[in-house]
Amino acid sequence: MRPFLLAALSVGAALLAGPSVARDIAFTFDDLPAHSTLPPGVTRLQVAQGVIAALKDAGVPSVYGFINGALLEREPGTDAVLKAWRDAGFPLGNHGWAHLGLSKIDEATFESELTRNEPILQSLAGSTDWHWFRFPFLDEAYADPAKRAASRAWLAAHGYKIAAVTASFGDYAFNEPYARCVAKRDQAAISELEQAYLDAAADSIRLSEQVEKAQFGHTPPDILLMHIGAFDAHMLPRLLALYKDAGFRFVPLDQAALDLDNVGLVDPRLPPLPGRTLGDAASNARLAHIGTLCA
Repeated sequence: MRPFLLAALSVGAALLAGPSVARDIAFTFDDLPAHSTLPPGVTRLQVAQGVIAALKDAGVPSVYGFINGALLEREPGTDAVLKAWRDAGFPLGNHGWAHLGLSKIDEATFESELTRNEPILQSLAGSTDWHWFRFPFLDEAYADPAKRAASRAWLAAHGYKIAAVTASFGDYAFNEPYARCVAKRDQAAISELEQAYLDAAADSIRLSEQVEKAQFGHTPPDILLMHIGAFDAHMLPRLLALYKDAGFRFVPLDQAALDLDNVGLVDPRLPPLPGRTLGDAASNARLAHIGTLCA
């Protein structure tokens, strides 16, 4: 899933020097069962298994994976990814059938995007709560208040919460270049991708702390947007270590959502709030450069 505004403030290439105060973060993953291009010889299930293993090893609890049902039709056999996610004890949520941005569709299509996914979610959810919706592209139709209000009213009437995003570093942008660089066996470019990925995450941590302290006087729990891509699987152990070293505690999405500074983003029954600032021109420039590697 690509947000309208990408997520990292470029305040230096070095990683965090150390934690300032303990903070909470909920990891969430979009585009299950299949995100971006795969490197040669890698399967969707292997990517999912790598992500799951890293999350389990780091003790990250109850990680939501948000699904696009159309991907199951586009890539037969990827239902194994959803099964593996649930077998790991992780819940699933709704990301729309075909990953369509709200500003580009009418209300009937919006409703259909959610309801077409629901039989899949119902069949896999067990006792977990699948009534969480992540807007594709984080597109809540901010420029169209009437459309935004109508979508929120529908979500509220059908028992959904919004899986809002308060932190992102544009992880999705690394997966396609990684596949190209692996195919070309360009280890120097892969090393550049690895360092840039960690730098982007570190800068995003600094940005969210600066923005939240300015807005709230403290740092409420973050809800981090991630994707189930091959490079994410490759980097996840190092990424999780970075967040731990920065003083973060891993918490479930529903716990992060309970914070008073987050609940207005999550509960569609409440008046809508502006989205959090996720990035700037410097972060966009970094991701634009990354996109040129091994092209």
